[in-house]
Amino acid sequence: MAAAKSNTNWFAIGVSAAVVVILVVLGGLVVFLNNQATAPGVAPKSDIVNEKTGAITFGGGDETIDTYVDFMCPVCGQFEDAYGEQLQAAAADEKITLNIHPISILDHLSQNTEYSTRAANSMYCVATEAPDSTLDYFNSLFANQPQESSAGLTDEELTSLATQAGADAAASCISDGTYSSFVTARTKETPPDPETGRMGTPTVTINGDRINNADIPAEFSKILG
Repeated sequence: MAAAKSNTNWFAIGVSAAVVVILVVLGGLVVFLNNQATAPGVAPKSDIVNEKTGAITFGGGDETIDTYVDFMCPVCGQFEDAYGEQLQAAAADEKITLNIHPISILDHLSQNTEYSTRAANSMYCVATEAPDSTLDYFNSLFANQPQESSAGLTDEELTSLATQAGADAAASCISDGTYSSFVTARTKETPPDPETGRMGTPTVTINGDRINNADIPAEFSKILG
């Protein structure tokens, strides 16, 4: 009887140890999957792309202006109509350093096609495969901006615009969504509105300071004239 009791105890201990091992393995799997879900993914490698911040950089002036844009956002389109040409000209003249951050906060307004992410991904594809074509492609995305709450442009249409801009090498990157996870990770780092704490587009920082949208005209006037 004593021997039987001893065997039973060892069996219980063995079962307990096995349960602990299983729980540890499951816990590790959960952590791994969570890390995979939030991982920044493949970073674009280009002379004009900052792999850490996601900034696509033009010019090298002392004054640094960062813009965060969503290609589905109609106010971003209005912002580019108002300031895009001026900002790009100032960057070309080395008057400013212009950092453009393609982000995706309006995927939910593109009929489940995730247009904001796909368009932002395509910007990184062009910046990687054809850096000299990046600004032309950027401008064409806004010139052909779809309406908010529409399905947006297809990958084939994005590829066609890239080809027109001289970036036909970006085709497979666009269709594969190579930098989609990178876009998602960088979007989470967009500076929030200092008053509401919410993220929005367009977002502008000047020399690292977040600017309220109402103050953009006055601040740009100081720098751009």
